[in-house]
Amino acid sequence: MWADLVGQEKLVATLRRAVAGEPHAMTHAWLFVGPPGSGRSNAAKAFAAALQCPQGGCGKCQTCVTVLNGSHPDVTLVRTEKLSIGVDEVRQLVRGAALAPATGRYQILVIEDADRVTERGADALLKSLEEPSARTVWMLCAPTSEDVVVTIRSRCRRVELVTPREQAISELLQRRDDIDPETAEFAARIAQGHIGRARSLAANADARARRVEMLSIPATLNSLGACLEAAQSLVQAATAEAAAITTELDAAELAQLSETLGISGSKGRPRHAAAALAELEDQQKKRSTRLQRDCLDRVLTELTSYYRDVLMHQTDSGEALINRDFDTDIRHLATNSTPAATLHKLDAILACRQELMSNVTPLLAMESLLIALSLN
Repeated sequence: MWADLVGQEKLVATLRRAVAGEPHAMTHAWLFVGPPGSGRSNAAKAFAAALQCPQGGCGKCQTCVTVLNGSHPDVTLVRTEKLSIGVDEVRQLVRGAALAPATGRYQILVIEDADRVTERGADALLKSLEEPSARTVWMLCAPTSEDVVVTIRSRCRRVELVTPREQAISELLQRRDDIDPETAEFAARIAQGHIGRARSLAANADARARRVEMLSIPATLNSLGACLEAAQSLVQAATAEAAAITTELDAAELAQLSETLGISGSKGRPRHAAAALAELEDQQKKRSTRLQRDCLDRVLTELTSYYRDVLMHQTDSGEALINRDFDTDIRHLATNSTPAATLHKLDAILACRQELMSNVTPLLAMESLLIALSLN
C-alpha cells in the first residue's frame, strides 16, 4: 500500500503507527501538507485504505482496491475542478460524515484541495472537527498549513511530505509504469520532484512536445510584437486544452440535468429549471477557468526552471542544469544578461502567478510577463 509513496519514509512510519492503533497515534482529523507533486492525496488515500483494510493495508484486497479507485462506500474522495469549495459542498460532506460506516471501520472523507475551501465552508466544517463522530476521520490535503484557514488547521494533526529525489522518482516510473531508464531519468529530472508531472512527461510524447514549445519562447522575445504574439499563443493553447477536457463533460452534465428536470432542448428553459441550469453553467465556467489557469501555471513552472538554469550559469554555482537539452540557448542568454536581471525575471514569473490567482485577465498577465522577460 505504501510502495508508491517514494521518499516519504518518515510519513509512512507515522501513518503505520496510527493504523496499528498505537497509543495517541490516531486522531480524527489529519492535514497532509507538502510541495506540489509530492503525493499528498496519494498518501491520504493509502492511509484511508490501510485504515479500512482488515490486514492494515495489504494493497490487494477488495477493500484496498475500492478505496484507491474511489468506489468504497465509506470513503469519500473530494477533488474540486472549480476555483473553490463552497459552503454548500462542505455542508453536504458534513452530513455524510455524521453517518455510521456501512461496511468499513471508519467513515473517511479525503479533501484533496483543502486550500480551496472558502471561509464560510471552513465555518461549516469546524463543528464536525470540534465534535467528531466516534468513527469519522477527516483527511485534508494542502501545499502548506498556512493555505488552510487557521481554525481548521489548528484542529488537525499535520503530517508533512518532502520533495522526492530524482532517483526515487525514476525508479518508481520504471517499476510502476514500465518506462525505460533513459526516459524515466529525463522525466524525473525535468519534473523537479513532481511525480505526476514526471509520469506525464515520461508516458506522453505530446507533453514533451509542449514543454519544448514553452522553453523555446525566451529565445524569441526580441520585440514587443513577439512578446504579445507569444502571450496570445500561450493563452489560446491553454484555452483549447481546457476546452478539450470540458466540452464533452459539459454536454453530458447538461443532458443529465435536463433529463432530471424533465426538459428537452427544443422547449427552451422553463422557469422552474432556470436556476438549476444557471448554476450548472456557472460551475462549468469556473471549472474551465481553473483548468486554463492550471495550463498556464505549467508554463510558469517551466519558465522558472529555465531561468533558474540561466542563473546557475551566471553564478558558476556548479549545480546541474534541469533543462540540459536547452543548454545552448541558456548559455547565450546567461552571457548576454546579468544575475540581477535574471532575478528580476524570476520575480516577474512569481508576480504573474499571483496575478492569475487574483483573477487578472490571463492575456494581460501573460503579456506583462513576457515583456518583462524580454528586458535585459
